This record gives sequence, C-alpha cells and structure tokens, in this order.
Amino acid sequence: MLNTYRRTLGPPKGSFFLLGPRGTGKSTWLREHFTQAASVNLLDEGLYQTYLAHPNVFYDEMRALDPGTWVAIDEIQRLPPLLNTVHRLIEERKMKFAMTGSSARKLRRGGVNLLAGRAIVKEMFPLTPMEVGDDFDLKRAMQFGTLPLVWQSESPQETLASYVQLYLKEEIQAEALARNLAGFARFVSVAALFHGQTLNVSALARDAEVQRPTVQGFVDILVDTLVARRLPAYSSKLRVREKKHPKLYWIDPGIVRAARNSHGTPEPEERGALLEGFVFMLLEHYRSTVGAFDELFYWQPADAQYTEVDFLLRRGKEFIAVEVKANERFKPEYAKGLKAIADLPGLRRRILVYTGKRILNHADGIDVLPLRAFCDELTRQRL
Repeated sequence: MLNTYRRTLGPPKGSFFLLGPRGTGKSTWLREHFTQAASVNLLDEGLYQTYLAHPNVFYDEMRALDPGTWVAIDEIQRLPPLLNTVHRLIEERKMKFAMTGSSARKLRRGGVNLLAGRAIVKEMFPLTPMEVGDDFDLKRAMQFGTLPLVWQSESPQETLASYVQLYLKEEIQAEALARNLAGFARFVSVAALFHGQTLNVSALARDAEVQRPTVQGFVDILVDTLVARRLPAYSSKLRVREKKHPKLYWIDPGIVRAARNSHGTPEPEERGALLEGFVFMLLEHYRSTVGAFDELFYWQPADAQYTEVDFLLRRGKEFIAVEVKANERFKPEYAKGLKAIADLPGLRRRILVYTGKRILNHADGIDVLPLRAFCDELTRQRL
C-alpha cells in the first residue's frame, strides 16, 4: 500500500507543536502542508550536534530568513533549549514555527510552557477508517494497527517488531528516560497484557519484577512518549463511590501486539480489548482534531463490579455512553452496562458499537452501530 491518505488534521494559522508517537506521519504531514517553510530536521545527527555545541548558530540561521517566515522543526524534543530561541524569534521577528515531537516529557522539561500560549498543541494519531477510506480493513487493523509506517509497509509484522525495538533504544535509552532498561523491557511486555484494563500497579510490578514506585514511573514514560494513555473513571458528587483507578490503553493495536510478541491473526480472547482500544484511539482523535466532545471517561459504579460502560463522552453538561463489542451479531446482554447507566443525569444518548453491518435500534433506546457508521457520526459531529 503506497497511497497517501488525507489526514483529518488541518494546519493551524499560528505556531504550534504537533505531538504524536513515531510513525504517525507527522513529518509527512508537515511536508504536505508547509511546502514553503524553512526545514530543520533534528534527526540529522550532524545538524543536531552543531546546534548542541553552538546554540547561536540556529539563531543566526533564522535571522537570515525574512520576518514572518514559517519554519518546520522535526523532533524538537531532541533539543528543548532551542525553544528559548523560538520564543525570541516569535517575539522579535514574528516568525511562525511548526514543531513536531514524540516525547511530551522532554518538551515539558525543556520549557514548552515558556512559550506561554504562543504555540498551540495539536496531536497526530494513527490512521482512522475515514482517513483510509476504501482501503480500510478491520481485520488488518486489529492485527497490525494503523500507524502509517506499518499500514503502508510490505512487511508489517517486521516493521512492528523493529518499531518496538527502536522505541526501547531511541525513545527510552537514548533519551535517558529509564535507567533500568532491562526492567523497562520486561515492563513493556507485561503492560501490553493490561491493555484496556484498570491500572493495577502492584500486579504490574510483580509480573515485571520491578519495584512498585519504578512501575509508576514506567507508566508515566509510556504516557509521556505518547504510545499509551490513561482513561480516568467518571465520578460525580452524586456518585462519590465510583471507582477512581484509570484504565491503560495503548494507542495502536499493532504496537500493543508487538510489545507482547503476538503474531498472526488475533485470537478470539484478544479481539475485544483490541477493538475497544481502537475505538478509544478514534475517540481521542476526534476529540483532539474536530472537538467532537470535551472529555472522555469510563463508567463503573462501585457497587457493581462486573457492570461498566467502556466510554463516557462529556460535551458541556451532556453525556454520551459508548459500549464496544467485537462481535458481528448483537445480543441483548451486550447492553447491560448501557442499561445500568440510563439514569445518569445529563445522559443524552447510548450507543453500542459492534462489527456487524446493520444499524439497529434496541428496544431500550440504545443505538447499535457498525464501526464504520460510528466513525461517520464522529467525523460529521452527529453524536
């Protein structure tokens, strides 16, 4: 597959950071939308070493450009001190900067807040079904994920294996984010098994054979390097006993399968969590790019351990509940959680997403939507 897919994200008018894991197509997107911009690629080791040793060189090069010029900087997190100069150039010469990064941690330490609102933050995600269009294949997405780097590879399994190894080497070891690299490598494999589950730091520590505080730091690294996210539990003053522990979701099915060394077609016991995680990525994508809703939670009352709703979307004072099932046929018992949440104040709609092809309306007022129909509603902001 060599197609170039049109991404949902549009180019901002002012300076911005574009954050996302390696392989999501940030650099390709920059080249497509900022063809006239001056380019600075910090993955170029020679250029990186020059700026590292002689910071003023960057400033001198930028001063040679016309005021108001756009400058695209790839992998800005490799050299966060450049942000001081970026700030200065925005102020003095009204220059505009498009900056990509794959480590929020490095940027925070380097002074992203120094720009004080002069650069907004945008996010790049793996490909969505609507971006891929007719090329989308759910089975392929569940097996290999939808990172552009992998989706367009002739050897997706090998590309995924290399991706995880490069992540451990470049993002972790080279950035000095984890001193215990062997322990982190074990943790990655174990954390992949917790995809879509409530975070149990003690269990993670035991299985990865590292200390509990270390595991908490390792989870932070996964989140800060943008390959995983926490999903908080919904709580309200009316339901103070609802659980507070977040869930852990990896950003892509392919990455999580490669991290746990899974090959071949996903087993039946894998599919539920993989599809749920894929929908989580879609929700985060549309929240970030088109403002489809304001916040995202999962819902589980403390007095009903085995009853929950996968996702609860908040838009203003209204809520939409979404349950995900990796089945082609709808069964009434799939709606158990959606029935339980019916009395939540502000709940406007309940949706069950499944892998079937028909749009159904359950007797309890629950909309049963195929994945593609659900994506279409997200894209058009019709939820």
